[in-house]
Amino acid sequence: MELRHFRYFVAVAEAGSLTVAAEQILHTSQPSLSRQIRDLEEEVGARLLTRRARGIELTPAGRAFLDHARSVLSQVEAAADAARRVAHPAKPCFTMGFLTGHELTWMPEALQILRDELPNIDVMISSQYSPLLADSLSKGKIDAAFLRRERGVPELAFRLLVKEPLVVILPGDHRLAALKAVSPRDLVGETFVAVSNTAPVLRVVIDNYLKRSGVNITPQHEVDHIAMAMSLIASTRGVALLPAYVQNFLPSSVTSRPLKGDTPTIDLVLGYKKSNESPILKLLLSRLDELVARVSKKTR
Repeated sequence: MELRHFRYFVAVAEAGSLTVAAEQILHTSQPSLSRQIRDLEEEVGARLLTRRARGIELTPAGRAFLDHARSVLSQVEAAADAARRVAHPAKPCFTMGFLTGHELTWMPEALQILRDELPNIDVMISSQYSPLLADSLSKGKIDAAFLRRERGVPELAFRLLVKEPLVVILPGDHRLAALKAVSPRDLVGETFVAVSNTAPVLRVVIDNYLKRSGVNITPQHEVDHIAMAMSLIASTRGVALLPAYVQNFLPSSVTSRPLKGDTPTIDLVLGYKKSNESPILKLLLSRLDELVARVSKKTR
């Protein structure tokens, strides 16, 4: 009695038909399968199934044999899995999160830092809004994330990567586009496009900057992400204050200008859970200065 006899019998029993089992499950001929079942019955010494016009029916002996056959196949598969796990241990997984839009700049350099470890680990990438990244870090779903310095998450630690200046984003043919730099007062009276609460840290930075500048601006629109901002700015001829990294995603009809005077900035940080003991995380943190230097050189 061989394992294939068990597999053939279980396939026939579950299909309820020699023809269906042969053609759709085992991909063999029906006469060949019938011979295998007869050989099995001879080895067992009992009739295991009865052939009917519409298929097969298990005998009492066949029903008893089926339970044990399934058990045998299950144990064989478990043994094979155990052997494979020993021979090919599963790679540890390291998950990195990126504030949407920052993958372009930071992901290639971060992977380069980890290049010596990449054959030994599986790297997963997650692109989300900053608050969602912080939540995933807190829940242990992400090991490290490039995000804003979110509040209300004392279990997280943040390491500063770069202070991103805010710039004015506006249509290329807007009157303010003729200026080399734009002051906050130039924005008064314009259709102002603000960021929504999907970016609470950025919103606070922008609101505080306008308040310090002594200007009163009421937003006409709020946007959740870069693509939405570009679309609204182009279609409404509006203006927005956004971090400089968005300049990598400007369509041809939209441009940017720096701000005059004391330019506001927003921190981009590497966040991680303080209790995370991942050796890959420790490696990344130990080479953070190198990572920042590589990105700075690339974007200079």
